[in-house]
Amino acid sequence: MEIFSYVLEGALEHKDSLGNSPQASAGSIQLMSAGTGVTHSEYNPSKSEGLHFLQNLDFNRANAGSSPATPNGIQRRTMDNAAKVLVISPDGRDESATIHQDAEVYRLRLKADASVTHELKAGRGLWLQVIRGNVTLNGTALEAGDGASSEQLGIV
Repeated sequence: MEIFSYVLEGALEHKDSLGNSPQASAGSIQLMSAGTGVTHSEYNPSKSEGLHFLQNLDFNRANAGSSPATPNGIQRRTMDNAAKVLVISPDGRDESATIHQDAEVYRLRLKADASVTHELKAGRGLWLQVIRGNVTLNGTALEAGDGASSEQLGIV
């Protein structure tokens, strides 16, 4: 399984059975690849500050069929303030964290009335999660907390 966490406010501390105990601060991501037998916990290390983070869990494609298991490990990245940043990719390009999935994760940070385009390759889908503010995706209005997939919007 691969566990992707994006810390929006506060800090997220991680502890696992491999002896790792890193902290991810606001504006950073953490990607954990966890194989059989690994246990972990994540929590807010502060008694006085809040924690707000998003998390996504994916089954590791490398463990399907006869492929070798993916090594356990943790990666952390701090993102700059660019409008569009590649956060996670299968090949680790542009200083992104490396995921063992056929997927790419981008962080978009747009100013009011700004727009961005992202071309999907043939046969690909998308998931958009709105963290703050409001956006319009192909004519569909979304607000903080909303998510949309290419299937919901008829994008092919």
